[in-house]
Order: sequence, then C-alpha cells, then structure tokens
Amino acid sequence: MKITPQSIPEVLLIEPVRRGDDRGWFSEIFRKQALAEAGFTREFIQENHAFSGARGTTRALHFQIPPSAQDKLVGPIRGVIVDVAVDIRHGSPTFGKHVAVELDAATGAQLLVPKGFAHGYQTLTDDCEVLYKVSAYYDPTTERGLRWNDVGIDWPITGEDVIVHPRDAAWPTLAEAEVYFRYGEVNSYL
Repeated sequence: MKITPQSIPEVLLIEPVRRGDDRGWFSEIFRKQALAEAGFTREFIQENHAFSGARGTTRALHFQIPPSAQDKLVGPIRGVIVDVAVDIRHGSPTFGKHVAVELDAATGAQLLVPKGFAHGYQTLTDDCEVLYKVSAYYDPTTERGLRWNDVGIDWPITGEDVIVHPRDAAWPTLAEAEVYFRYGEVNSYL
C-alpha cells in the first residue's frame, strides 16, 4: 500500500497494490498499521455506501462539527469520481485551499480526509458507488456544509450537466460560515 501526502499534507492518497492472476486480483484496501505508520492512528467506527446513478452528481461540501467531527476514508468501488477536501481550519496556512484527486474503482485508490476539512465528490461516470469509513457516527444535529461551488474547485463537470441537491446549493460560503475548527485546536494527527 502506497500512502502519499497531498499538497495539504494531512490529506493522504492511499493506493493499494493489486496482485492478480488468471482468476482476477486481490488487494488490501484498509490496513490500520499502514495508516499508523503515516501518522494517522484514529479509529474508523462506521462505514457508509453511496450510489449515484448519473454522471455529474455532485455531493459537496459536507462536514460534521465537534463533538461528532469525522475523519473520512473515501473511495469508489464502481465508477470514477473527483474527490475533494477543503481546509476549513481557521488560522491554517492552507485555510480555504483544497485537494482534488480523481479516484477510479479500477485502481482502488482512496483519499483520507481528516477532521477540519469539508468533503465532497463529483461522479465522472454513471452508476458510481462510493464507500467511506468515518471516525465518528453520523449525527444530523452536527452536520454542516459549504456551498459546493464556492472555494474555486475546478469541478470537471459544469453547467447543466451538474446534479446538485438544493441543500448543497444553499449552504453558506466559506466567508459566511461560522468558525467550527481552528488550526492547532483540531485533533490533528500530524
């Protein structure tokens, strides 16, 4: 398993090794020890499975606030997505910046999005399925978001081809959002 810090070092790209033969292939997609060696030691306690039927479905930008803030380990098991993590830790040298990575089920790559980041993705193919592990249980009372198109993300699919839930279009911008995370106060793993 190859783990690579991204332009915001707390965000990790995880690329499993696939070993195959004439029967197919095998891959480890989660290894707690490998993440610990990369500095991430928190536990994942819930796993979610999302399906999006149409190319251009954009689910963004979501997060939960303390005490239910979540780390997420995200990857498609069918299709291709662009996965995005936005630093919302006030005072961070990368505040408001984002990482965007194309993840393809054919490779098994995943993105680790830590607490203090808003998360979203856009489907680049029809019939996408995405699995993601989280470090805190879903709690609708702590769910928040940022407007999906606010922070300069270069979404590959734009215009009329984008499918966005009305709630995601109505979240506040980063400038309008309350301060929920401060750099140095977030339980960073680095």
